[in-house]
Amino acid sequence: MSAIDLTADSGTVHTTGTHIPAVAAGFSGWFLDAFDFFLVTFCLTAMAREFHKTDAQMALVITMTMFFRPVGGFLFGLMADRYGRRIPLMINIGAFAVAEILTGLSTSYTMLLVVRGAFGIVMGGTWGVGATLAMEGAPKNRRGFLSGLLQQGYGLGYVVAAIAFFSLYERTGWRNLFFLGIVPALAMVLFIRFRVRESEVWKHSAHKRLTGAKQFREIVSHWKLFLYLLAFMTMMLFASHGTQDMYPTFLQRQWGFTKAHSALVTAAGGTVALLGGMSFGFLSDHWGRRKSILLAFVLAALVIPLWAYAPNQTLLIVGAMVMQLMVQGAWGVVPAHLAELSPSSVRALLPGFAYQSAGVIAGLVVFIEAWYAQITSYATAMALTAISVFALAFIMTLVGHEKHGADLRH
Repeated sequence: MSAIDLTADSGTVHTTGTHIPAVAAGFSGWFLDAFDFFLVTFCLTAMAREFHKTDAQMALVITMTMFFRPVGGFLFGLMADRYGRRIPLMINIGAFAVAEILTGLSTSYTMLLVVRGAFGIVMGGTWGVGATLAMEGAPKNRRGFLSGLLQQGYGLGYVVAAIAFFSLYERTGWRNLFFLGIVPALAMVLFIRFRVRESEVWKHSAHKRLTGAKQFREIVSHWKLFLYLLAFMTMMLFASHGTQDMYPTFLQRQWGFTKAHSALVTAAGGTVALLGGMSFGFLSDHWGRRKSILLAFVLAALVIPLWAYAPNQTLLIVGAMVMQLMVQGAWGVVPAHLAELSPSSVRALLPGFAYQSAGVIAGLVVFIEAWYAQITSYATAMALTAISVFALAFIMTLVGHEKHGADLRH
């Protein structure tokens, strides 16, 4: 039998060697969600043609997903803090498979809206539960590195979605693309059932039996922490969306890239993001969480001239890749940082709910960027947005605190 490590200097409670399946489960859940989410963005034009809807009406499909993500963050977080991390994650990924089937089988625009709203609940619940399970099992001295690995499941999901769309869409149509995620999702449910152990931190938590009014009072007692996490994650998401969402449009309008070419450039940035997440996560294990995030944003700011005003396409692509290396490097620290800041009684709920609620607010950055572009060039709009959101994220990181290497039992 594996030995249970309950020593104080470990900073966590974990079964030797069992953190790897937990990290794999968290990574895979976030990867699958991103794969589906970005497939929708690629397929919107085809969906609009089939359902005879305008671009504005089809944009509501994505809005529905974003709107319901906080609901998922709250509900699944509540379940995970009450019933354990493992079972809610299995339910979540199983529900993902159902959402994939229903998306592919949608017979009307209304059905598609309902299904994508339901998927928003699923997507909103995945990160908080998966990240908590992984971080509570991870060795203290490797939390940052594993945090960076887990977080980049999202970036890899984008890359795989792009590859699937551009290699299969013309042959299979948009509906069949959504069926690709069903088998991996069901396999992951079985993997969690037979290979992933429940968090020892949760099993030893004094708060796990809180129910009803007691659990609600425990949640409300941490309202100040929630507000900080909400503000911090809003700025982090501003930085991410502000450098990603409009960049393909910038490449097409300012540089004349085709849609396929711009998607490949963006995918290349997503690929190096995996390296950035793990590198800055590793750095945070030795240097601290906030210092690593701050460094990433300083370096990202220095890349802006190359990223937005490169003299040729080669340097532009280099700038795009280095930018995502830094921005997603900062993001790689987030799962470990938030797990350490949050008490065990609300560790699944508070970070997940704050993350998903911030996502609704951060969606505004696209409109701000588009407004900038109307009164100036796309390059200047991108640059102004980037330096603004980096400064805000820097400030929110600086004014916060950290509990680097905290004992997650408390």
